[in-house]
Amino acid sequence: MSEEGRTRVGRAEWTKRVERWRDSGLSAGEFGAEIGVNPRTLTYWKWRLGQEGQPKPARLERKAAAPTVTPFVEVQSTPSSGGYELALGNGRRLQIPAGFDADTLTRLLAVLERA
Repeated sequence: MSEEGRTRVGRAEWTKRVERWRDSGLSAGEFGAEIGVNPRTLTYWKWRLGQEGQPKPARLERKAAAPTVTPFVEVQSTPSSGGYELALGNGRRLQIPAGFDADTLTRLLAVLERA
């Protein structure tokens, strides 16, 4: 039975193992076999210990989005042009050609929602 299976090893011991592994020049598999530990566990601890010194990324606070009312009531495909036609809630129709630019359409729809 491996040493790892007999007793639970703490952070300090893993720190020593990872340092010895780095100094050895061996692969994780070779070093793990030599000391009787799973190479995946060894690489996990190398990663985990490396993360401890790194600053944590800032968390982005999300603001609750106000509910929006979508003015669309109907979307139709127009096979002849390969585009789409949107029937807006205010009675207007918007024809969108095939290969439209999504960013431009998004900005246009935002303007229409405000109107």
